[in-house]
Amino acid sequence: MSATKNNVYTVSQLNGEVRHILEGQIGKIWLNGEISNFSSPSSGHWYLTLKDSRSQIRCAMFKGRNQSVRFKPVNGQQVLVKGAISVYEPRGDYQLLLESMLPAGDGLLAQEFEALKLKLAAEGLFTTETKRPIPQNIQRIGVITSATGAALRDILHVLARRDPSIEVIVYPTQVQGAAASQLICQAIETANQRLEVDVLLLTRGGGSLEDLWCFNSEHLAHAIYNSALPVISAVGHEIDTTISDYVADVRAPTPSAGAELLSKDKGNKAEKLILLLSRLQQGMKHYQLQQSSRLTQLTHQLQRHEPQRKLQQFEQRFDEMQMRLENALQHKLSRLTLRHQQLHNRLQQRSPANSLILEKQRLQYLTERFNDASSDYFKQAAVRVAQAAHKLDTVSPLATLSRGYSITSTNQHVVENAQQLMLGDEIHTRLKHGEVTSTVTKVISH
Repeated sequence: MSATKNNVYTVSQLNGEVRHILEGQIGKIWLNGEISNFSSPSSGHWYLTLKDSRSQIRCAMFKGRNQSVRFKPVNGQQVLVKGAISVYEPRGDYQLLLESMLPAGDGLLAQEFEALKLKLAAEGLFTTETKRPIPQNIQRIGVITSATGAALRDILHVLARRDPSIEVIVYPTQVQGAAASQLICQAIETANQRLEVDVLLLTRGGGSLEDLWCFNSEHLAHAIYNSALPVISAVGHEIDTTISDYVADVRAPTPSAGAELLSKDKGNKAEKLILLLSRLQQGMKHYQLQQSSRLTQLTHQLQRHEPQRKLQQFEQRFDEMQMRLENALQHKLSRLTLRHQQLHNRLQQRSPANSLILEKQRLQYLTERFNDASSDYFKQAAVRVAQAAHKLDTVSPLATLSRGYSITSTNQHVVENAQQLMLGDEIHTRLKHGEVTSTVTKVISH
């Protein structure tokens, strides 16, 4: 603050100094509050007070600024505003000069929008040096929008009126909602892979900040920036601004304006076509004169070179070449015939039928040998089994029974000694034919 003599100020000087300090040190801010004392005089300016539970501040929003506000403010409404701190010097009132105003819900989105815009600007995505030029003679336009939206109908109507020769390829996608941003990026990627259009028109009709939010995606901004095809952004109405508008090579205020930007009036094309036709006719006449002169020169040269004799020489050479070709073909055919006969003879010698006969005879011989060997083996095995059975029968205790002997046993073991038994024990006696169960009444030991 600059001091005057003896630090004595006038009121105007003091208010002016305070205004310079506030505007220079604080600058623009975002402020959230409740509207009160709202007034809108005939000048078109807005005056209001923003307050919270403990404080309030006067605000002013001039006509040039408030025209961009999409709603009519009312007392008691919560809003988010952006403005610069200042002082109204005639009254010494400290106030906020508003630049934008959004409902409290939209305000959070607006803050996100400003933060992303600053980030992408710092990364260089908005610089004019990176903007791609729009082609001069556009033959085909790729439109990225909703297939059922009004924006597409407006674009087709403008192109049909101004330049029907331009082809339109639509890359349909959602242009509203949580998934729309990713789908728009996929449409841009598809168009760049196909490379079937000269330029891309990214567009949709107007809407609220939430409706247009998918065009404020960082991912979409990089997709537009990295596109090999030039991109025109025509999103919403003229007052709408999105991140895609800043990144795109050209921004059009509306979908219709984008179509007009990419098309030329058919009247201008008709004049250009007439001019081109005139040039074509002149060129054709000039070419005809040149070719007529050339034909005359060639006719004279042809007459001087006696074409009949040359034609006879060509005919004679043709006959010679034809006879040489016939002889060569005949020689080739003879060689092929001889080769075919040789291969036929070799094939007969190595015929599979002969091999099959030999293999069949060999198989029959092996079968007979196998049958003989099998028969001998089974006979020998039968003899060995009979011998083993005879040996087993010789040592079997059952063979002893056939000579009148018997075997006595208890439930646990064979009785070999009378001392193994006690009076009252139950014993089993096996005979040659059948068994006998007895009770011991007397034991005699030897």
